[in-house]
Amino acid sequence: MVSIDIYINETTRHADLILPPASPLTQDHYDSIFNAFAVRRVARLNRALHPRRDDECADWEIVNGLGTAYAASAGKQWQPLPPPRDLIAMSLARGDSGMDLAALDAAPHGLDLGPLRPSLLARLQTASGCIECAPPALLAELARFAARERCDIANDGLRLIGRREVRSNNSWMHNAPRLAKGKPRHQLLMHPGDMTARGLQDGERVAVRSRIGEIRTEVLGDASLMPGVACLPHGFGHGRPGIQLARASTLPGESYNDLTDPLAIEGGCGNAALNALPIEVEALP
Repeated sequence: MVSIDIYINETTRHADLILPPASPLTQDHYDSIFNAFAVRRVARLNRALHPRRDDECADWEIVNGLGTAYAASAGKQWQPLPPPRDLIAMSLARGDSGMDLAALDAAPHGLDLGPLRPSLLARLQTASGCIECAPPALLAELARFAARERCDIANDGLRLIGRREVRSNNSWMHNAPRLAKGKPRHQLLMHPGDMTARGLQDGERVAVRSRIGEIRTEVLGDASLMPGVACLPHGFGHGRPGIQLARASTLPGESYNDLTDPLAIEGGCGNAALNALPIEVEALP
């Protein structure tokens, strides 16, 4: 197992080899993900703030090295990835913006290219040329869902859902002191009525059990939750052996993944069902 990461964390602790990439601040960056949510046509190239050292490799260089080595060993061809600036230049050349890399280099704060342009219909590749939002598979799933008996919260017990805290959206953020400081955010939230029914108090240690496993954490009441629902943040549980996260390893909290069920899937789409997991919660002695 080979990992590309700057941390020895819950995943990379299992690796035989960890290859740490150079800091993102040493690499140019052009956003290709969040521009999809932009409300205007914009373009911006973020230049590297300082050069890499001679002994550092960027992510794409590490991938090229692994690909080259594997191809040589397996007797296969490997097409090296071009440098990111070359990729950006080639993508700009294929587009219709009229821009080139020099224009982005000359505009460190980015360029506003005007309002969005309709493009959905030109991108559709369905045989009908329409947005096919009701394929037979999903219609059949809706019929199955409608025929299912309504969930009886009083008899079905608790269902677990996840949550993402603004300052800890991803587990690596727990190792950043400025993001991890402040009040603890790891607790299980429950509706006060559900806590009363189980004799639980704010801040009490509880056992949370699913079909798969058990964790132990603190519980807090939250009247904004629907009765029958418990809420646990993901990304915690850094206290495992072999993890070298100086800050995160000191934080309380358990891993949501220790409760998720690999046999639970969402009907219709087949995705893993990470929410609405049946659980039991009881006070610890």
